[in-house]
Amino acid sequence: MRIEKWGYVFDLIINEAWKYQFLTYPNPAVGAAVIVKNQIFTGVHKKAGEPHAEVHALWEAYRAFHDAPELYTSKEIHEYLKKHHNGFFNDANVYVTLEPCAHEGKTPSCAYLLKELKPKSVSIGWPDPIKGHGGGVEILKNSGIDVKILNDKRCFHLIEPFIKWQNRFVFYKLALTMNGAITGGYISSDESLDWVHNIRDKIDLLVIGGNTVRIDRPTLDARRVNGKAPDVLIYSKNDGIERDIPLFNVKNRKVFIEDSLEKLEDYKFIMIEGGERLYNEIKHMVDWKVFIVSPKFANRFNFRSEDEFEILHTNQSSDLIVFGR
Repeated sequence: MRIEKWGYVFDLIINEAWKYQFLTYPNPAVGAAVIVKNQIFTGVHKKAGEPHAEVHALWEAYRAFHDAPELYTSKEIHEYLKKHHNGFFNDANVYVTLEPCAHEGKTPSCAYLLKELKPKSVSIGWPDPIKGHGGGVEILKNSGIDVKILNDKRCFHLIEPFIKWQNRFVFYKLALTMNGAITGGYISSDESLDWVHNIRDKIDLLVIGGNTVRIDRPTLDARRVNGKAPDVLIYSKNDGIERDIPLFNVKNRKVFIEDSLEKLEDYKFIMIEGGERLYNEIKHMVDWKVFIVSPKFANRFNFRSEDEFEILHTNQSSDLIVFGR
């Protein structure tokens, strides 16, 4: 694929990174690309502990031109590239939505890997905003690599949850039809349900209204992806909730029934699932809103709220997933 301008590359890697928004917790969602020999290779960070976006992109590029083994862990790929690159990346241009990491954690430093591989340039969408995490830019510049910081606001939006969940990040999730119907059983597709269960596997706390629990009698686990079930806060002015509802019988979780939201102070990554009444009562505490819009119409109760909504990004699959605030 011939590349005519770098703007296209950032469009591509930003869109790819958004597919893994929330799923990289506690790490940020990041996209990267390597252009070498007039071909583009992309990578995204998919899960905490797994290779970072830059590593995926570098490894894809290297393997396209070399007979290399199947490697999966960050450490294996880092060590192999350092030993066998032989200057392959010296004419390459690297693009990444977030400043390459300088610190060593569950994975080795991407900045030090790039220092060893020494591409011609590294274009960075947004500098690392977390205190103590920076330093990647200096490492690259000091090794003679041309570094550009673009301050692309879209790249900031991509990592906003990561910044906030250093303390606390709360988002509200709602599935609805094209005409705003929110009742009547499952609305979203199986693909979207899998995505929600993947997110439940990552969050610390799930908040739901008492009426929803009484009516829907949900389980609120992550069984579709064999994931862990988050703790649950049932927000209700009165109890009257039967304990044989499935959500009470999930192992290794705490369930709270409270008439206040003080419990949110004890958690970092929180999803709220509920209807109109709960949303209108707690929307002042919400950082982001995520609407899963199913491509169908239904003659049922419609969601109503007086609220403004800034769209940050949309993902399209079987449904339209709209991220905003």
